[in-house]
Amino acid sequence: QVQLVESGGGLVQAGDSLRLSCAASERTFSSYGMGWFRQAPGKEREFVAAISWSGGSTYYADSLKGRFTISRDNAKNTVYLQMNSLKPEDTAVYYCAASRRVSYGSTYPYHYNYWGQGTQVTVSS
Repeated sequence: QVQLVESGGGLVQAGDSLRLSCAASERTFSSYGMGWFRQAPGKEREFVAAISWSGGSTYYADSLKGRFTISRDNAKNTVYLQMNSLKPEDTAVYYCAASRRVSYGSTYPYHYNYWGQGTQVTVSS
């Protein structure tokens, strides 16, 4: 069982930056594809970014390319989401997820076996 703990959320103003972290308990973390998803009030969970087990491949929601960057440090069992030029529409609960079977990363929530509890990001205008 992999436990994922997100951190780094908070209340910021439009144009600010935040870096989210997701720490994994599993020592085989380096073999998992990792992803970030978000869910705004009244909306479905949506894909944000994903990264392969090695960090060599990354994927982003088209609307977020250029502002968000996903990365990972396998030595620290941690995946990051750097968010720049934040907008009020980025307000959501952000979740990280781990996929054992899709090690190259996936944009589909059903490919992920484990989910964190989420961290709130609120962007004021």
